[in-house]
Amino acid sequence: MQKAYKVFKNSCGIFFLFLLACGSAEEKNLADIVFINGVIYTVDESNPVAEAVAVRDGKILFVGSNLEIDEYTGEQTTQIDLGGKTMTPGFIEGHGHMMGLGYNELNLDLSGVKNYDELVSHVADAVAKANPGDWIVGRGWHQSKWDPVPEEMVDGFQTHKKLSEISPENPVWLSHASGHAGFANARAMEIAGVNPLSIESLEQNVEGGEIITDALGNPTGIFSETAQGLIRRHIPENTPAMDRRALELAIKACQRNGITSFHDAGTGQGTIDLMQQFKEEGILGVRMYIMLAGRSEELINQWLEKGPVHDTADQLLTIRAIKLNADGALGNRGAWLLEEYTDRQGHFGFATMPLEYMERVTRDGLSAGFQVNTHAIGDRTNREILDIYEKVLTEIPEKATDHRFRIEHAQHLSLDDIPRFGELGVIASMEAIHMSSDRPWAIDRLGEKRIVDGAYVWQKLLQSGAIIVNGTDVPVEPIDPIACFYASVSRKTLAGIPEGGFEPEQKMSREEALRSYTLDAAYGEFAEEVKGSISPGKFADFTVFDQDIMTVPENQILDTKVTMTVFNGKVVYDGNPSM
Repeated sequence: MQKAYKVFKNSCGIFFLFLLACGSAEEKNLADIVFINGVIYTVDESNPVAEAVAVRDGKILFVGSNLEIDEYTGEQTTQIDLGGKTMTPGFIEGHGHMMGLGYNELNLDLSGVKNYDELVSHVADAVAKANPGDWIVGRGWHQSKWDPVPEEMVDGFQTHKKLSEISPENPVWLSHASGHAGFANARAMEIAGVNPLSIESLEQNVEGGEIITDALGNPTGIFSETAQGLIRRHIPENTPAMDRRALELAIKACQRNGITSFHDAGTGQGTIDLMQQFKEEGILGVRMYIMLAGRSEELINQWLEKGPVHDTADQLLTIRAIKLNADGALGNRGAWLLEEYTDRQGHFGFATMPLEYMERVTRDGLSAGFQVNTHAIGDRTNREILDIYEKVLTEIPEKATDHRFRIEHAQHLSLDDIPRFGELGVIASMEAIHMSSDRPWAIDRLGEKRIVDGAYVWQKLLQSGAIIVNGTDVPVEPIDPIACFYASVSRKTLAGIPEGGFEPEQKMSREEALRSYTLDAAYGEFAEEVKGSISPGKFADFTVFDQDIMTVPENQILDTKVTMTVFNGKVVYDGNPSM
C-alpha cells in the first residue's frame, strides 16, 4: 500500500510538472498585441494577403486569419481592430536626408511656393520677425515649377534684385529643392566677398561648380553645385540643441507618414553620434541605415580603417554604406550629360567629384566590406560610375559576390547602359516622385528622344533584372510615401496630368511599387531577412492606411491617409498629429 501511494504521489508530481510545462508553452505562444480585421498585404509570396497579425517582443509571431489568431490571444494581449483598413509592411524611405527633413521643419519651407513673388513674400515675413543681421535660411524652391516665370531670368534662373530689396540688412540663403544650387541676396554675397571683380578668382578655386552672372558680369545670386560653399561657410553653425530638435522633428515626421526605416544618404560623424545618443536613450524611433558622406575624405578614411557597424540585434543604427556624389541635378543643369543640354547650348553639366577619387573609394570600400552608393543623375555620370563599378568588381571578385552597389537616382540613362544594372547586380535607387515633379520641365533639358529612351525607365531596369529601391529624397520632395506610390503606378503629376501618364509603358504595377518601398528597399540595405515583409520572425513594423492602395481607383490614391504606424510592435502614430 505504501509503495502504491509513492507511485501515485510521483505520478501526481509528474502530472503537475506536465501541466506547468503546458502552461509555460502556451504562455510562450501568446502575443503582446494582435491586429485583426485588416486587409493585410504581407509582401510575402508564401502568404500574400492576411486578416490578422500577432506580435510578441517586437517580432511577428503569426500571420493569418481572424480565427487562427485566437490561439495567440490571452488575457494580457492587447487587441487592435483594424476595421477593414489596409496594413502593409512598414514603409522604408530608400533615399533621404534625415537632418534635412528635421531642419526643413525648423527653417523656411519653400517647397510649396508657386512663383518668385510668393518666395519673396515668405522671406519678407521671416525678415520682419528676425533681428538685423540674422541669417534667413530656407529650402525648397524650384524655378521650373513657377507660374508665372519671373520677368528677368539668366541661364534659366531668377536674379536676386527683388530678394535683396526686401532684405537689405539680413543675409539670405535659400537652397534649391534639389540641394544642388542656392540663391543668395546682396547682403549674403557681400559677406562672402562675391562681386564682379572677385568672381573670376573665386571660380578658379571652385571645381565642379558655377557662379551664374548676367551679361555685365554681375552675380545673379545663383550658386550651383560646389560654388554653394562660398556662401554656406559664412552661415552660423547649428547648435547641438538645434540638431537635437531637428532629429526629434524628423522622427515624428517619419512616423506620421508611415516610415519605419530610413536610408540616410550622406551622413557625417556628428549626426551619427547624435543618432547613437538617441538609440541609447531609447528614442530613435526609426531604423536608420547610414551612408557615410563621401565628400569628407577624412571621415571615409576613418571608417575604412575601422569597418562597418552591423546592428544585427535591433537594426536601429547600421553604418555599412558610403555615399559618393558624382554630378548635380537636372533642375540646375548640373547633371553630367553625354550630349549638351537642349535648353543651354554648349553646356553638359558637372562632374562634382574626381573620377579617380571615386574609383579609389569604391575599391577601398568594397575591400573593407562597405556598400558603395553613388549619386548619378545624367547619362554621362551613370556610364562613368557603372564603368568604375565594373572595373572594381572584376578586380576583387572574392568581395563581389554580394556587393549590392547602388546608383542613387539613375534618372537619365543611355540605352546601352540600362542592361548593365542587371548584369552587374547594381541596385537602382530611384525616387518615383522625381518623375512626377520633374518630367513636365525635364523634357526641355533633354529633348523628347532622350526622355523616352532613358529617363525614369523603371520597367526597362526591372526587365534587366535590376532591383529598384523607392523613396522621396526628402527634403527635396516631401516625405509622403502616398505621393511617391501614386507617381510609381500612374506616371502623372500630382495634379493628374497627363491622361494616361508620361511614357506609360514604364509604369510600375502596384505590387512592384509596394515591393520597392518595402522588401526591395530592405534588400537595398542587406536586411530582407529581418524586415520588408509581414512574415513570422521579422520586426513588427507596419503601416496602416485608411483605404486599400492596391485596389482603390488610381484617381483616389492621393486621398489615402496614414492612420497608424507600428514600430517594433508598438503604436507610435495613431492619426493624432501631436504623437
